[in-house]
Amino acid sequence: MTPEEFRVAGHQLIDWIADSRATVHEKPVLAQVVPGEIRSRFESEAPGDVVSFDALLAELDNSVVPGVTQVQSPMHFGWFPSNASLSSVLGDIASSGIASLGISWESSPALTEVEEVVCDWMRQLTGLSDAWQGAIHDTASTGCLVAMLVARERATELAQNTGGLQGLSQPLMVYTSPQAHSSVAKAALLAGFGWDNIRMVDVDPDTFAMNAESLAKLMEADAAAGKVPACVVAAVGTTGTTAMDPVAAIVDAAAKHRAFVHVDAAMAGTAMLLPECRHLWEGVERSDSISWNPHKWMGTILDCSLLYMRDIDLLQRIMATNPAYLQSPTGDEATQYRDWGIPLGRRFRSLKLLFQLRLDGIEAIQARIRRDLANAKWFEEKVRAADGWEVVAPVDLQTVCVRYYPDGMSEGAELDEFTQGWARAINASGKAFLTASTLPDGWMVRVSIGVEATERQHLEDLWTLMQAAVAS
Repeated sequence: MTPEEFRVAGHQLIDWIADSRATVHEKPVLAQVVPGEIRSRFESEAPGDVVSFDALLAELDNSVVPGVTQVQSPMHFGWFPSNASLSSVLGDIASSGIASLGISWESSPALTEVEEVVCDWMRQLTGLSDAWQGAIHDTASTGCLVAMLVARERATELAQNTGGLQGLSQPLMVYTSPQAHSSVAKAALLAGFGWDNIRMVDVDPDTFAMNAESLAKLMEADAAAGKVPACVVAAVGTTGTTAMDPVAAIVDAAAKHRAFVHVDAAMAGTAMLLPECRHLWEGVERSDSISWNPHKWMGTILDCSLLYMRDIDLLQRIMATNPAYLQSPTGDEATQYRDWGIPLGRRFRSLKLLFQLRLDGIEAIQARIRRDLANAKWFEEKVRAADGWEVVAPVDLQTVCVRYYPDGMSEGAELDEFTQGWARAINASGKAFLTASTLPDGWMVRVSIGVEATERQHLEDLWTLMQAAVAS
């Protein structure tokens, strides 16, 4: 494809994207297909002939879009907001068009230095001190793994340079909450800690936040047994209910054992763009690392996850790689982001944030977040006021967890089946999308508010759908 052919096709593609966004509310939210259906729409043999761009767009419409669950739909209330603001989409296109190679400062000085600038802007916008330095990763799952590796090496005084975990005489322990994201346990396993050395700390039965006293007791018991408390992962906005672990108390408990504290604020980090929400992670300045995803609620298109560290020197000592073909004459004058994480190469991801901040502006982003918080409170009040309905977790941010109790049906298998059933019925209709999840006393349904296009009317429509679903 020549630059001129690209120009023509690019205009068509932008028009196609704009039309798709303008009509997203007309599409079923949940993809109305069965496993294998999309694959069957493509020939099994690799194509040999080229097609026109018009034909390719038609293939998108007919063979791809039917298999897309529309997370940009204003009626999407599942999982978490996965916004992709069109301003950040433009930044993503610019990143792809520049096609920079991010393996060293020399390979793209702009890629490195714009990322430094944007990460520092985001630090300032969330109220963090200048003790923190950040980099952009693909997801918070990767950020958590990097934090685990740093925690492991700090606890062992860089055992990777000698016998590694196999040379240790004392097991290293990791502490988190059963309400934390599944990626936390996965990261602990990948970092070599092992299932037997992961402690699930009790949570408050009402708030579902980690109990710091239980954490302190577990750490003390492990230390007394000759084990090494190495890492605590505090969830600021748990996956199921957006519960807020008490970061300050967790840091206090960890400090007695010099344990590393990682704060996972993947979804809730966006709330910290609002000064009035920052009390929710009080104590964060005394933690060791923080991750959060602008590609969720804030609205930067995937993938864009921020990981901030206090001790960058330690991070680099653990992650550094310096083969002959990458050695740099700039020395310590330039940042080498390959030494800040797992991958060698990286995309020009910072352009997505740059475009969004420049074109939308932080005030518009903050206003949208405040709108979502107000809508969540409105929805909570509607549910609490209705007969048979219950809000089963505190509404700390934008997620409302609900359950409906039909007459004569108590908690147990029957209610669990009923709860999952009415959520599935709404999803199958294509009119809205919700996700069911569990609490210690059974299944509930999460209403996660925060899609860029979602307004109060859409919540009113959802509430009508929910009432009809339980009635039928």
